[in-house]
Amino acid sequence: MNKNVGKAPPGAEGVITRGKTASNRLRRVDIFLLLYARELLTPPAPFNAKAFVVDLGYGEEATTVIEMASRLRAVNPHIPVLGVEIDPKRVNNALPYQDDYTQYRLGGFNLPLLPGESARIIRAFNVLRQYPEDEVLPAWHTMAQSLADNGLLIEGTSDPYGKIWTANILRRKARTLVYEGLLFSTNFRWGFSPELFQPVLPKNFIHRMQEGEPIFHFIAAWKQAVQASVAYRQWGLRTWFRQSAVYLNDNQFSIQLSKRLLDKGFLFWRWNQPVPPLED
Repeated sequence: MNKNVGKAPPGAEGVITRGKTASNRLRRVDIFLLLYARELLTPPAPFNAKAFVVDLGYGEEATTVIEMASRLRAVNPHIPVLGVEIDPKRVNNALPYQDDYTQYRLGGFNLPLLPGESARIIRAFNVLRQYPEDEVLPAWHTMAQSLADNGLLIEGTSDPYGKIWTANILRRKARTLVYEGLLFSTNFRWGFSPELFQPVLPKNFIHRMQEGEPIFHFIAAWKQAVQASVAYRQWGLRTWFRQSAVYLNDNQFSIQLSKRLLDKGFLFWRWNQPVPPLED
């Protein structure tokens, strides 16, 4: 069911969606970025004050933008942050929170950037889930046009409180968009059973939980890995989670076995393949 609720203003690609938001819902997304993409947050040239970290589709309140700016500025006090919303009312409500390094603009997947500006990171959460599946690839390509070379797009879906979520990780390489992998995140409060992630799979996977689809076989293999590593449960959920990742990696799935990622509840299934181009 398409839950889109309104038309976009002229020139903005996309539609106005529900705009649900909650404090700290995307906290763990920012934690992941600080671990995985730190070189984009504290970079040398060519990144500069015109290379934004973008929160696309932040919703009815500016909360997630303000929180993201606070977290990322712990490592770079002057990093520029841009909140983008397709609903004019939401942008107007956020404008009082602007400061020297935080801006809010009206726009869609085609980011409202000025000449010389770019995005080093685009965070787009709980947005594409509300679109038809065939609109995912065009949206990725549109957003990628605003990314600086080596810039990162993290696009995903979370539960209402951010305890469990999944995300597509994509990177721009020159004129190519590369799909780096699918990320699973848990704060362990609900454990890490693979079934927990199925309701929050990104739009490009949510309807593909069937025989013959890669995501179906991955979830099945992860379930087996959890059972095969159950002896590690006595040392805690994090150790069990980490060992299930090792088992997966040993059984035909490329998993990033970074202890600092796994211990924080991030399991990254690496793909590293070009994103298909759009058909004419």
